[in-house]
Amino acid sequence: MMDINKEMTIGALIRKYPDSAEVLFSYGMGCIGCPASQSETIEEACMVHGINLQSLMEELEAIAK
Repeated sequence: MMDINKEMTIGALIRKYPDSAEVLFSYGMGCIGCPASQSETIEEACMVHGINLQSLMEELEAIAK
């Protein structure tokens, strides 16, 4: 099982954990269709969207379990 970490790209996250898309959408992140998602990390996306990284990571890690 791949651990989810803040350096993981949005694209890799969605490929490995498709259910993560719902979590991203709930935070207002429409990253799934964005070409930048293939190279943008979770941490970078949080900075761009003004999202609390720790809160998002907790929800994403719950999906991985």
